[in-house]
Amino acid sequence: MTTTSEETPVRRGGVRAEERALAPDLARGIMLLLIVLSNTAFHLWAARRGPSGWQPADGSWLDHAVQFTMIIVLDLRVYPLFAFLFGYGMMQLFLRQTAAGNTERGAARILRRRSLWLIVIGLLHSTLLMAGDIVGYYGVLTLVLGLVFLRRSERALKRWICVGAVLMVFFAAQPVVSALLRGELGTLGDAGAEPGFLAYAAQEGNWLTAAGTRLETGLFVTFLASALALVGGGYVVFLLGFWAARRRVLEEPGRHRTLLRRTAVIGITVGWLGALPTALAHIGALDVPADAQSEEGALTLLRDVTGNAAGLGYVAAVALFVHWWSSRGARVAAGQGEVARAGAGTGVEVGVGATVVAAVSAVGKRSLSCYLAHSLLFAPVLAAWGLGLGEHLSSWTMALFAVGVWLITVAGAYALERAGRRGPAEAVLRRLMYGAEAKPGRVAKAG
Repeated sequence: MTTTSEETPVRRGGVRAEERALAPDLARGIMLLLIVLSNTAFHLWAARRGPSGWQPADGSWLDHAVQFTMIIVLDLRVYPLFAFLFGYGMMQLFLRQTAAGNTERGAARILRRRSLWLIVIGLLHSTLLMAGDIVGYYGVLTLVLGLVFLRRSERALKRWICVGAVLMVFFAAQPVVSALLRGELGTLGDAGAEPGFLAYAAQEGNWLTAAGTRLETGLFVTFLASALALVGGGYVVFLLGFWAARRRVLEEPGRHRTLLRRTAVIGITVGWLGALPTALAHIGALDVPADAQSEEGALTLLRDVTGNAAGLGYVAAVALFVHWWSSRGARVAAGQGEVARAGAGTGVEVGVGATVVAAVSAVGKRSLSCYLAHSLLFAPVLAAWGLGLGEHLSSWTMALFAVGVWLITVAGAYALERAGRRGPAEAVLRRLMYGAEAKPGRVAKAG
C-alpha cells in the first residue's frame, strides 16, 4: 500500500557540517563575546551604583570609559542580535527538515521539542548559576512564535513585523509622551527603586539563598518577560530572523549587499545615538535628573528601544565582513588581486586570519555550550557565595576577566572543531530533539 508523505515523513537529524554557513556561526561567536561583556555589571556586586541600578558609577577614568562604551555598544544591544540569530536558526532548521522530505507538521514538532527543552535548560541555568539566563526566555518565545508563524507566508511575516514595530514604539513612547504633556518628563521613573543587579544575587553569601533569588528571577524572565514581549511587540526581531532566513540573507550576503549595508549603517547609528544620552549622563557629562536615568526613566526607554536597531546592525556588519572575507579568500586562491601579489608574508597573514575566523566560528557552532561555560567560569569565581572575586574588581578589570573567559571558550571550541566533535550541550540537545538520528533520506515506517 502506498502511503502519503504525511503518513511516512522523512526524518533527518540536525545540520551537517557541509550545510553550515559562515555568517551565522561567526555572528554567534562574536555575540558571545558581547554577551559575556554585557553580563559583567551584575558580578560587580560591591560597586556603587548610579541611578540606572545597573552599571557601576564609581572607579577610575578607565572604568568610566568602559562603562560609557558598554552603555553605547552593549547594554540592551546584544540580546536583539541573539534574538535575530535565534529566529534565523529556527527557520533554517525548519526549511532543512522540509527540504529533506519531512512534513511541515513534523518539522514544527521537532522545533517544539527544542523550545520546551530550552525552557528546562534555561531554568536550570538560572537557578544553579546565572539568573539573567536568556535561553528559557527565548524558549518560550520560539514555542509561541513557532506555532503561529513558521508556516505563514512572507506577506504575513511582513505584516506582523510591522505590527510588532508599531507596538514596540507605542509602548516605549506612551509613558514618555504622557509625562512630557504633563511637564514631568524629568521625574518619569524612580531612581530610588531597588537596583536591578540585586535580582542576580551575586552579592548573597549563601548559595542556597542565592539560588532561591535566582529561581524567582529566572521564572520572571522566562515567563512574564516573554509574555510582555509578545504583547508589546518584542517578538519583532525573531520574525525578522524568520524572514531573513527565508531569503537566505546570511548564507548569501553577496546577493543582499545593499540591504545589509543600509541595515548596518542605519542600525548601528540609531542604536549608538539612542544610547548616547544615557552614557553621557552616566559619566556626568550631561546633567539629567536621576529619575530620568532610572530603569523606567526616559533615557533608559530611549536606550532600550533603539537597541533593536543596533542588534540588527551588528548582524548585517558581520554578514558584510563574511562576504568580504569569502571574496578575498577566492582572490587569493585564484592568485589574483592585490592580496595574492603581496608576496609570501600575505600567506602568513591569511593563515592567521583564517585560524581566527575558524576559531570564533567554532564558538558560534557551539554557542549553547559556550554560553553555559561562561557562567561556570564566572559565577563560582566572582559571586559572594563562591570565591568572591567580584568584590575586588572594577569595570575595566572585570572586562578583561570577561575577555579571558571568552578566549578560554574559543580555545575549547576550536579544539572540539579540530577533533570533529560537537559541544556537549549541543550533543545533549540534539539527542533530546531527534532521539536516535535518522540518516538523511531514510523514511520512517508508518505506525
